[in-house]
Amino acid sequence: MEKQTNGKTRTNDEEKIQESHEAQANMWKFVFGFTEMAVIKCAIELGIADFLEKNQEPVTLNQLSIALGCCSSSLYRILRFLINRGIFKETSTKSGKSGYVQTPLSRLLVKEGENSMAAFLLFESSPVMLAPWHNLSARISSKDNSTPAFEATHGKDVWKYAEADPKHSNLLNNAMACDARIVVSAIINGCPEIFKGVNTVVDVGGGDGTTLRLLVEAFPWINGINFDLPHVASVAPHAIGVVHVGGDMFNYVPKADAAFLMWVLHDWSDEECIQILTKCREAIPQDNGKVIILEAIIGEKEENIIRGSNNKKLKDVGLMLDMVMMAHTSNGKERTTKEWAYVLNEAGFNRHTISHINAVQSVIQAYPS
Repeated sequence: MEKQTNGKTRTNDEEKIQESHEAQANMWKFVFGFTEMAVIKCAIELGIADFLEKNQEPVTLNQLSIALGCCSSSLYRILRFLINRGIFKETSTKSGKSGYVQTPLSRLLVKEGENSMAAFLLFESSPVMLAPWHNLSARISSKDNSTPAFEATHGKDVWKYAEADPKHSNLLNNAMACDARIVVSAIINGCPEIFKGVNTVVDVGGGDGTTLRLLVEAFPWINGINFDLPHVASVAPHAIGVVHVGGDMFNYVPKADAAFLMWVLHDWSDEECIQILTKCREAIPQDNGKVIILEAIIGEKEENIIRGSNNKKLKDVGLMLDMVMMAHTSNGKERTTKEWAYVLNEAGFNRHTISHINAVQSVIQAYPS
């Protein structure tokens, strides 16, 4: 009996030691968590993935360093770090030398790649977007939420900052266009029926018009209205079937069969969302119009995956996005199904449906009648 007790004690002690070691290992990952973003940004800026994508055969370190104009020893260390995370792969060339090739993950870093996420990472890793994180605790300490982290850092909110800084505005638009290419593909493959019978679509907060251009290409019967702030709409590139219109969604939304909002409403408070959605409801036919919303839907309480997502590997992304909203917007947040139901009901939508696609966002369709 005594031996069993001692055995249990030793087992418990061993478990506590093991838990302590695991906790320390995890904490080191948090301490140096920024290195992954920083090194991936470095790889994008150097154009590693772009060069490897153009070559069918493995590329040696010497070839890569000459092509990119890099210090070979430093480039080796960058590649070693990224290979350890599944970004790039080391293999043998035909002559038996060590060479590097792409992986599915590294292909997402090709600047002009079909599903590239390079622009999004360059935007989020820019000094402008990183600096507000240092003011996150100050925002939380303000009980009335009166000190937004971005505004405390830069003296103005994210939209006014982008309006005053064309270079940053371009980074923002490129990041949104990057996401649009991924999400529109998921819509086309997952629920193309949402555009059946829809002849005109107004993309509210549509940025440079990439989303509508892709939708019109996929559903050529659609006439698109790309609606965004004047400084954004005025420089949006020409696209067949798309008209660019500048304005303020809090004042009005152009008339259309359907209003489309992707990653817009999470930037705003419930009250502001209700205002925007009300203007959208006024812009669509009351009998057969609808509002199509693309947003993340986070789980309740301890559920850390995006609710209903087809991709379980998107675990935690919804909660990460919620922290991004806290750092980068004044009142934005990610929402649960209950929170989405509240803002939709308050804006006068009697019913709504939710469809899950293979993306961070889900498709919410809201109907006024």
